[in-house]
Amino acid sequence: MTHMAPIPTLDDARWDALLARDPAPSCGPFLYAVTTQGVFCRPGCPSRPPLRRNTRFYADVPAAEAAGFRACKRCDPRGDRAAIHAAAIRAACDLIEASETIPSLAALADRAGYARHHFLRLFKEITGVTPRSYAESVRARRLQAALSAGERVAEAVAGAGYGSESRVYEAPGQVLGMTPGAARRGGAGETIRTATAMSALGPLMVGATERGVCFIGFAEDETALEGDLRRRFPQARVEPAPEALAATIRQVVEFLAEPQAALALPLDLRGTAFQRRVWEALVAIPFGETRTYGQMAEAIGAPRAVRAVARACAQNHVSLAVPCHRVVGKDGDLTGYRWGVPRKRALLAKEKAARGPG
Repeated sequence: MTHMAPIPTLDDARWDALLARDPAPSCGPFLYAVTTQGVFCRPGCPSRPPLRRNTRFYADVPAAEAAGFRACKRCDPRGDRAAIHAAAIRAACDLIEASETIPSLAALADRAGYARHHFLRLFKEITGVTPRSYAESVRARRLQAALSAGERVAEAVAGAGYGSESRVYEAPGQVLGMTPGAARRGGAGETIRTATAMSALGPLMVGATERGVCFIGFAEDETALEGDLRRRFPQARVEPAPEALAATIRQVVEFLAEPQAALALPLDLRGTAFQRRVWEALVAIPFGETRTYGQMAEAIGAPRAVRAVARACAQNHVSLAVPCHRVVGKDGDLTGYRWGVPRKRALLAKEKAARGPG
């Protein structure tokens, strides 16, 4: 007589996630309680795993507390300590934003009431960057705003807090993604070639500079797509170049019709250091798979910077090549997508089908 193996239960899946210390388990969010200690924890808690017979599982904090358990002080399942930390880092960010010069790490840590090494770790976890990098991004934003308003380069550089123009020109790609002159001109002097086609998901437009593809948009009419491109480069010369971009747009059309592999194109990406880290992590998501925003934050070493990761995904101008459609909500929900959730669902379904089982 053949004995069938027992069907795994939800608690079995939760137990496996607990042992794996998986902070974002595929079985969905849950908490576990230890009867011998009277506490409840997150599945990623660094505490020693309990015995299975002493473990109880709960869907959320109210359920665990109603059963008589108290929150673990190590993993902070209620989020009380995390909220305090977040408030301290928000205050530090506000101070950086309001300062004409970059505050020192010691001054920021003292203001927050933490030791310097602890403050630095918290800041990186929550924002995804160091205080210095955050302050540099604030200066770059001020510089970009001044240049866009038409200020002379020398005045804009000084007003943004840079000691000299050489600091900006030494590494323009790191500061603005382009030279200050190009930023001031809003793309003036640059030529962006475009090509359009009809794809499986609607009208498609590709834009490219000499360095590579800088824009991929679809599912809107040609006028709207060109409007998106021009908002990115308001003063650039935009000219149709269907022959020059024929191979590129054919590759994108074929991917939308029947994706078979990652869409590899030469790209002209212009963003902050943090945005580029997120975009690189997006490209690293295996074909046919998805990641949550929390997993993406973990991947770039900034587990608490979930909102910043989401903003960087939304600011991606080269859809498909930098596959922001592969990022989903923590419960697997298809959160907002620039080109519409139905198209995001269709893209993911096609990629999953093309990848096959396993």
